Amino acid sequence: MPRIKWINDDDAQGELAEMYARLRAQSMQGNVPDILRTMSLRPDFLQAIDAASRLHFTDGALTRAQHEMIASYVSALNHCHY
Repeated sequence: MPRIKWINDDDAQGELAEMYARLRAQSMQGNVPDILRTMSLRPDFLQAIDAASRLHFTDGALTRAQHEMIASYVSALNHCHY
């Protein structure tokens, strides 16, 4: 199974360490989600994807709960644990 290389919390420095700390603080589980960690080698991508994700899951036409339900359903259809 292919794996994507990423930077672990203990090895993160500078801007990435700050982003990890912010992501942990914002996470309901208190961790950095692996799907975001896959972009740790490109902090600029990580920052952009995090911003898009926060915007996507903001209440608008659909509530956050509805967004989460749709994302969970699609993940299940795709046999993806995310």
